[in-house]
Amino acid sequence: MGIRRQAREWALQFLFQRDFNHDDLAGELVEFWEGKTPATRAQSFTEEIIYGVESRRAELDALIGKYAEHWDVKRMGGVDRNVMRIALYEMTGRSDIPPVVSIDEAVEIAKMYSSNESGKFVNGVLDRALQDMKRPARSSGEE
Repeated sequence: MGIRRQAREWALQFLFQRDFNHDDLAGELVEFWEGKTPATRAQSFTEEIIYGVESRRAELDALIGKYAEHWDVKRMGGVDRNVMRIALYEMTGRSDIPPVVSIDEAVEIAKMYSSNESGKFVNGVLDRALQDMKRPARSSGEE
């Protein structure tokens, strides 16, 4: 498994847990890393995702609500919601990651941690979001 895939999975686990417990973010991260031995790059990327999603949670949830027609974000499955938060954070805030990579990773992680149907749902929502973006789907945007 690649470093970024592992980091996204850790971020998903942390953010899923955070849906139920909004204590001190830094303290929760210390506890989260106990017993894990991530490579420095993996831990760094995981924390970039976590801090990025947490700092923009309301905005990301609004995007999910906009593109997930007839779905209330709060009533979505926790895995689906957090996988989409991660992908949308990357798609809107990380010019170094091509949007299709964020979508592909989100779909695969949703299928692994939720269901095949979740993979289709996540793909549909993120694909609709991508259609509105002014960014090439297959390039990082960095020259």
